[in-house]
Amino acid sequence: MLKQKIRDELKQSMLARTELKTSVLRMLLSAINYYEIQKGGAGYEATDEDVLAVIQKEAKQRRDSIAEFTKANRPELANKEAEELKMLQVYLPQQMPEHQIREIVKQTISEINATTVAEIGKVMGALMPKIKGKADGGLVSKIVKEELSK
Repeated sequence: MLKQKIRDELKQSMLARTELKTSVLRMLLSAINYYEIQKGGAGYEATDEDVLAVIQKEAKQRRDSIAEFTKANRPELANKEAEELKMLQVYLPQQMPEHQIREIVKQTISEINATTVAEIGKVMGALMPKIKGKADGGLVSKIVKEELSK
């Protein structure tokens, strides 16, 4: 399981005294444990899909922080967040290229016969299960809006 792999890598990073990696992996395991508590208490064990969802949430937080720190002219903090993001991305599946996302968006729009931007919710509802974990939701939303605006 992915959670066990993260635990094993945490032990290795602690032995190697890799401070940043140890910190990121501890934070990640803490977030996974918090998710498990929210889901069902002490007896709930997160599945690989649950763990991926937690990692994606943490990665999104890092991307948002990088944008905010860059806007606030704090490059040292943005660089730290970028390093953490790189470590988190190791555990995420390969992200789809934009042209592939566009093809799936066009296909989904034609499948449900969406014609206006008002139908974005319907398109996103049909689309997200197809690309869950393989593409950033913000990028997908932007592409859907562009395609529906044509």
